[in-house]
Amino acid sequence: MIERAAPTLPGDAIGLVIAHLGKSLAVETARGELLVCQSRRRIIDVAVGDRVQVEATSPDSGVVTAVLPRSTELLRPARGGRTRTVAANIQHVWVVLAVAPEPDFLLVDQILAVSEHRGIAGGLLINKVDLGGDRTRLDVEVRNYAAAGYPVLEVSARAGVGLASLQQRLHSTCSMLAGQSGVGKSSLTNALIPDRSLRVNELSAKSGLGRHTTTTATLYHLPGSGDLIDSPGVTVFGLAQMNGRDIAHGYREFRDFIGRCRFNDCRHLDDMGCAVREAVAAGHLSEARHARYRKLLEKGVSAAFLTSAQPPG
Repeated sequence: MIERAAPTLPGDAIGLVIAHLGKSLAVETARGELLVCQSRRRIIDVAVGDRVQVEATSPDSGVVTAVLPRSTELLRPARGGRTRTVAANIQHVWVVLAVAPEPDFLLVDQILAVSEHRGIAGGLLINKVDLGGDRTRLDVEVRNYAAAGYPVLEVSARAGVGLASLQQRLHSTCSMLAGQSGVGKSSLTNALIPDRSLRVNELSAKSGLGRHTTTTATLYHLPGSGDLIDSPGVTVFGLAQMNGRDIAHGYREFRDFIGRCRFNDCRHLDDMGCAVREAVAAGHLSEARHARYRKLLEKGVSAAFLTSAQPPG
């Protein structure tokens, strides 16, 4: 029986973490080889999207020896009041909405605010546009986001509407789709990545754990260029490590007015001399967005996150 040699890697080679497989990591090498890796004990926080140094130990396995510096990261709460990185090096987050189910605009604001805080570009995808329905409230809110500078694309995974424009937006970037259940994120992902099921089967076979082995996020390569990270939940967009000022700056249209407030510690609620509230009263800022900012701020306080981070520079 002829033994297969381990992939030839020049010392510590660079790989890309594309999934968690139980307690292991699926790492793709520059040659496209897929290794099931463990990480050195001192490396406790490795996320999908991380670029890592990896040593091959067999044809199908290896060891992660270091994590390269990240450009961005998304966190979720972990045990003991700590946080854990679940996705790294994302450049764009697209929030998926639809007429039905009823849009949760507080969740939309939270996702966009967290993305702003993490230096990740945000945008909106209005899915299922082929199904019609009453869009009155949706269109009003979407205009507010567009006025704040967020790109808005109308798409339909089923009818193929707008997919070419979306693919252009995703070209050469690492992106993530986010949003509430039922808006069609999985349908969009399947439309954008025709061989997604093949990749899932490959990961399952490599891990030896059967189907549905990934529990956090999975990175897929888009046809042509670009990557898409598929995350099964929205917990990565919690308010971990965000203080009150971070949340206010997460509403990007507030920023032109924040510097005009009378007091530096203005919360933009009922504070005297608040330029943000004055702009809302004058119709320059969305009253609905400001009301949701209040709720998001209260949510941050109740989660005890408001004293845990430095304001953005």
